[in-house]
Amino acid sequence: MKPEIYDLIGIGVGPFNLSLAALSSPLSDLKTLFVDSRPKFDWHPGMLLDSASLQTPFMSDLVTMADPTSQFSYLNFAKQTGKLYSFYIRENFFLPRQEYNQYCQWVCRQLNNLKFNFHVENLEYEQQLDCYRVSGKDKVTGKVQDFYCKHLVLGTGTQPWLPEFCPTDKHITHSSQYLNNKAMLQSKSDITIVGSGQSAAEIFHDLLLDIDKFGYQLRWLTRSPRFFPLEYTKLTLEMTSPEYIDYFHNLPSAKRQQLIHSQKSLYKGINSELINDIYDLLYQKKLNCDFSAELLTNTSLTNIKQEGQKLALSCLHNELEQDFSFNTNALVMATGYQYQLPTFIEPLRHKLNFDENGELQVKRNYNIDEQGRIFAQNLGLNSHGLTVPDLGMVCYRNAIILKQVLGKAPYSIEERIAFQQFGIPKKESFTPSRSKTASMSQEAM
Repeated sequence: MKPEIYDLIGIGVGPFNLSLAALSSPLSDLKTLFVDSRPKFDWHPGMLLDSASLQTPFMSDLVTMADPTSQFSYLNFAKQTGKLYSFYIRENFFLPRQEYNQYCQWVCRQLNNLKFNFHVENLEYEQQLDCYRVSGKDKVTGKVQDFYCKHLVLGTGTQPWLPEFCPTDKHITHSSQYLNNKAMLQSKSDITIVGSGQSAAEIFHDLLLDIDKFGYQLRWLTRSPRFFPLEYTKLTLEMTSPEYIDYFHNLPSAKRQQLIHSQKSLYKGINSELINDIYDLLYQKKLNCDFSAELLTNTSLTNIKQEGQKLALSCLHNELEQDFSFNTNALVMATGYQYQLPTFIEPLRHKLNFDENGELQVKRNYNIDEQGRIFAQNLGLNSHGLTVPDLGMVCYRNAIILKQVLGKAPYSIEERIAFQQFGIPKKESFTPSRSKTASMSQEAM
């Protein structure tokens, strides 16, 4: 008996694949399933601070930029939950992160193409059926199940990253687990935070709020020369556009790598309002009490040693090129996340595209195989640039994936939205000269 074959199965239900599930739901000619090993949707629960907000406007919800009329929009969520007028009066486009999480959970309850508590163990290509078999186990019943599909979308997300020299220690916490370990941290007399981005800033601000109550010493290390704000000017935001993706994707690999390194403040910077809040809070605390807080720039953490109940941190001042060290009682590593190819995809490895460095190659239409049947959601920083982690571009990416799956576009896909041009204008008045390399070669002949 021929098994039921889905058009598409998504593995992992974070915001990116949840968006794809919501956009797929009303399409009658598309059969989809999205699986996740977790019991429910919960977006970075260890960082759902009361004061934390999204860094993109509410229109970067799961569906609006593809279908503003969708029943799964944030505005419909606000209407259905009785908070639309409160949102209107609030006059703030940036949602609290807790509310965004609640919105996503609300969308999950509306969908019938999600399956949580399902742990994927293996993927195989079934030659006779010309489809993929997704094998796994229901974590509630223990039942082993197979699902079949024509297309796969990997949305398993990134994993917390720590440097190799970081030991396993109960007093060392990755930022993803901050709220779970906040009480432990505040029981210590000396806390150090390492990191350059938004998470480090949010944690420093959160701990600074109670510094006089608990009396701990607080320290923030960043290897950056300063606390870089997230650049949020309008012409810069045009770099999250279809045109810039086209431009970036067509650049040589080495140039793309160079650009991504230089553009970190465009997607890894700190909200400028939060930077100002931290300064104002430092000023206020200084007026009312004696406290100890240090902010160290140009400081790279190079080693960690466990010494009894303390951690000995070795550091390098990048500009002075001098080593120094100090002890701390607790350490928060806001060192970000890194993509890891899931082990269950190993049987399909021969179908995937890898570059000379062993990294997955993401094609312009977000497929990672030659046949255009396997797609990746949270991958491609070196091929698609800073749009990859941007919530505001998720609908654009998913509209393209759906077009590839269906052979037609169920949602209109913008091609040009920017006022500026990123390459050489295609007009007769602009005549491209020979490249610098070509000119030098000609002169040498």
